Amino acid sequence: MPPGGAQSGAETAAAPIDLAALARWMDAAGLGSGPVAVLERLPGGTQNLMLRLRRGGRDLVLRQSPPSPVLDGNRTMRREARLLAALAGTDVPHPRLVALCDDPAVLGGVFYLMEVVRGFNATTGLPPLHAGDPAVRHAMGLALVDGIARLAAVDPAAVGLGDFGRLEGFLARQAGRWRAQLEAYRQYAGWPGPQALPRVEAVGAWLDAHLPAAFRPGLMHGDYHIGNVMFAPDGPALAAIVDWELATLGDPLLDLGRLLAQWPEGGAPPPGGFRIAPHDGLPDMPAMIAHYAARTGRDLAPLRWHAVLACYKLGILLEGSHARAFAGKAPRETGETLHRTAIECLERAAAWIEGGPFA
Repeated sequence: MPPGGAQSGAETAAAPIDLAALARWMDAAGLGSGPVAVLERLPGGTQNLMLRLRRGGRDLVLRQSPPSPVLDGNRTMRREARLLAALAGTDVPHPRLVALCDDPAVLGGVFYLMEVVRGFNATTGLPPLHAGDPAVRHAMGLALVDGIARLAAVDPAAVGLGDFGRLEGFLARQAGRWRAQLEAYRQYAGWPGPQALPRVEAVGAWLDAHLPAAFRPGLMHGDYHIGNVMFAPDGPALAAIVDWELATLGDPLLDLGRLLAQWPEGGAPPPGGFRIAPHDGLPDMPAMIAHYAARTGRDLAPLRWHAVLACYKLGILLEGSHARAFAGKAPRETGETLHRTAIECLERAAAWIEGGPFA
């Protein structure tokens, strides 16, 4: 339950980091005294190291990217910490940043500490209050929309994030970026190629042909769905939005499109199935869209494009595991499961080109 939740009852004997080195750094930063104990390892987005720690009676969460030959985890951690610091004076629910360690030598990579969030991840189970009342679940869905509406309302320049992304050509880059990602999967021997996703070329061509002429810039999370938030234990409100590694300055409507991409449509499950159970009572897509419009005042005329792009992007990302499975770099069963979900994403995208919950 990143970055907090139910506390582990026992301290772990082994830690994946040098706790003595961490304690020395915390001493220098004035962050308590005494030994540092690891209470539990938490899920952390795309394989990030997430540890719940305790020192001197205070619990904190450590977040650090794993070593990668492709991604610059140190840059990611710096960006996340910068964003969390900038959000401190806003009404966007987020984990409070405590401190950033910018020296990779301390633990082998840049990391930061944040406060523990009192809340739960709905995809791992609902507490009795939320599981027992459809009205609470309805309010949870609207709270999800409130989260990105609040983020979209933040003035990037006012919080020091006016340079947090490259706005020029932002939307124009999107479809091509993910098309190139799909082509890159050809490196995996045995993968049949883009034709493994029957609708992907048609959807990509539609995105190229219907690119919005302009957009209203703002901060965006980059991967906004129900698994990347924590809800308050005593009601439907959000306790925090988590996993900010893809956050940038761009078009906030992409966050709404991403949320819709895996949201139930009518009585049908979303691609990959329902994320929470029970799911009755959740607001439908028109209600979600109307709530976002009322909260932000943004022009939602181009939302169809953003939602189709979100399905296109998600389908291509999921197909990566399928491609890697052919080369023995991912479990075959996982690859097949995610391949089926990728196809569902592209089918939803194709259907939304002609219809869907859009004005």
